[in-house]
Amino acid sequence: MELIHHTPAVLRLHDNDNVGVATRALAEATPIDDRDNVCRRNIDAGHKVALVDIAGGDTIVKYGQVIGRASHDITCGEHVHTHNVAMQERETSLAGFRPASPTPATETGSTFEGYHRADGQVGTRNYIGILSTVNCSATVAKMAAEALNGSDELQRLGFDGVVPATHGSGCAMNTESEGFAFLERVIAGYARHPNFAFVLIIGLGCETNQVKQLVEKSGLAGSSRIHYFNIQEAGGTRASVSLACDRILAMAREHGGTKRKPAPLSHLSVALQCGGSDGYSGITANPALGHAADLIVRHGGSVILSETPEIYGAEHLLLDRAIDERVAAKLLERIAWWKHYTEINGAELNNNPSPGNKAGGLTTILEKSLGAVAKGGTSSLNDVLEYAEPRRVAGFNFMDSPGYDPVSVTGQIASGANVVCFTTGRGSVSGFKPAPCLKLATNTRMYEAMQEDMDINCGLIADGQASVEQMGVDIFERILAVASGDRSASEALGYGSNEYVPWMVGAVT
Repeated sequence: MELIHHTPAVLRLHDNDNVGVATRALAEATPIDDRDNVCRRNIDAGHKVALVDIAGGDTIVKYGQVIGRASHDITCGEHVHTHNVAMQERETSLAGFRPASPTPATETGSTFEGYHRADGQVGTRNYIGILSTVNCSATVAKMAAEALNGSDELQRLGFDGVVPATHGSGCAMNTESEGFAFLERVIAGYARHPNFAFVLIIGLGCETNQVKQLVEKSGLAGSSRIHYFNIQEAGGTRASVSLACDRILAMAREHGGTKRKPAPLSHLSVALQCGGSDGYSGITANPALGHAADLIVRHGGSVILSETPEIYGAEHLLLDRAIDERVAAKLLERIAWWKHYTEINGAELNNNPSPGNKAGGLTTILEKSLGAVAKGGTSSLNDVLEYAEPRRVAGFNFMDSPGYDPVSVTGQIASGANVVCFTTGRGSVSGFKPAPCLKLATNTRMYEAMQEDMDINCGLIADGQASVEQMGVDIFERILAVASGDRSASEALGYGSNEYVPWMVGAVT
């Protein structure tokens, strides 16, 4: 496609829209169209401006979709935001549901250089994992990892380092609760993750989350890449750290020397994530990532979208892409669960967006969700996963999770994602070992201010220097490069050791 050489002051994203998006900070009296309409006041970049007069009670339309209703009359040229927009609830059902045709994998030949594991999986990194079953074993796990990360032998054997995956839970939990099931699935998902050459799981000994039961229940018993022990049986802290180091060095000698080899994209699974969203997210980085996601699916790979509260109000767009009624029903079940969950906790789904989102121009959860869903591209929705449930179907998947980024990405990695793509408008900083994370900036101003933390500037779309499709191809190519060993910005900065956060749900007794 040809580059767009001129960007208007205000973008109208769909013919049916009655609001536009300011492409830059607009002073009062700036023209917004060719009909002599002007801004009624200063409007920040990424914020909305009324393109016509909107009567109180009428719907506010962006992306061709309803994002709220006018709480009072709005004059053409006025700033449209929280002061004059109210939430409008949306109800979705399976009435009239028609299954979508599965998106075929039509492209062949593309590969990435990965680590081929004995179980048939392929990793994009070659880490060693130390997993804790409970908060009480977290310190030992961290101490052992710190001691081992200074080992020249591990580097000579070709490992990227030792990652301690620790958390603040694992005891005083109902073993029949959802929260306990989430924790078990996360630990098991990390234990079998292809970006770990092998893992050591450390328990305390008296906790609710018993390591032996976890390993057996998760089907990990007997695996040569899984070892475990309890601190109480090992003889305490110093003895446990020494035992952990000895075990890992012995396993490293057994599993070392693995080299990268070409792998088809059927072994690539990409987590689609966003954080610190702004008014540009749904215009630049999210749809560009969506185009890259479609390319991955067409090449036989998989992508995982998540954050259920941030698809609320846009779930109808995903239902239209579900390949069968089972998948569609499961999506609506998760939405219903969240409505109940937020209600019993004295909240509601439209408490989102966050203050930072609003400062960036997002007004309602409907608006945020419509932009967030764009990360998933246009491919058929092939499955809906519960939190940290292993992905079994290739192509586009949705995984249930909170909108809190570390919790959500932890679940996606546990489901098998071996690369993370993270769009941000406000400037999120994070990483997610053992999976490399690419940061996609939604606007040039933030990209230039935080360039060391960003991998790709999708703000070029709003600047008129690239199309969504061109930027999507750039993202796709960068994903393959990072999957093959190129370091992402967050990896170069050392991020990724503090963002392992399993979802805590339920009572602690």
